[in-house]
Amino acid sequence: MRRARVIYQGRLHSAVPATAGLKLDDGRELREADVIWLPPFEARTVFAVALNYAAHAQELAMQAQGEPLVFLKGARSLAGHRSSTERPTDAAFMHYECELAVVLGRTARHVGAADALAYVAGYTVANDYAVRDYLENYYRPNLRAKNRDRATLLGPWLVDASEVDDPQALELRTLVNGQIKQQGYTRDMIHGVAALIEYLSAFMTLSPGDVVLTGTPAGVMNVAAGDEVITEIVGLGRLRSFVVDERLRADQPPPAPLGVHSGG
Repeated sequence: MRRARVIYQGRLHSAVPATAGLKLDDGRELREADVIWLPPFEARTVFAVALNYAAHAQELAMQAQGEPLVFLKGARSLAGHRSSTERPTDAAFMHYECELAVVLGRTARHVGAADALAYVAGYTVANDYAVRDYLENYYRPNLRAKNRDRATLLGPWLVDASEVDDPQALELRTLVNGQIKQQGYTRDMIHGVAALIEYLSAFMTLSPGDVVLTGTPAGVMNVAAGDEVITEIVGLGRLRSFVVDERLRADQPPPAPLGVHSGG
């Protein structure tokens, strides 16, 4: 099953794919552009893994580490499908990051890699924009670089884990203005999905709704205001976003408050 969370006519709805775009929980079928898309699940803690593909680390002239490099993201950094992300006026290098996002469905503590995938509720596509100018260094992503409002997109769909035979057998790609600029495969992760769950649950409790962003392959490039960026994971979906100049301050709806459920 694939499901989304959207706002239509001021109300929050759950939705599923339909021929023309999507079907709301009340049966109405709409086009993608008719609704405001939210992240397809209510995220709790967001864990982001840096330098998890060796080729990406190499293109940044950095060396991947033996232990996962993980940092956290705040709720306001998240946005949904078809959202706009602001490019700071002083940024020299802002780039997309196509990533597999893993959503936990069960409480996990001291979970071994062999059992880890049983704790996954589903998967979605992420685009974790980064402003490289703002990094203190590549091993310690700071708040300005990685927690900007609406700079981490998730969606369009949360795909049930039962529909993904092997999360390490997925193709990722990014298109900028219709041209493929990034392509890679989850099999090339240094730390796979199961290993990341084992690592995190070894020292803390993971909860349903926690999400792990698993890193991006090589092929990042600078994007400019006006660019359309599509991050795609074959079989999971195509996540569309738009880069805008922060001076325009595009009016964006706030994310739905935590605890709000379907409008029915």
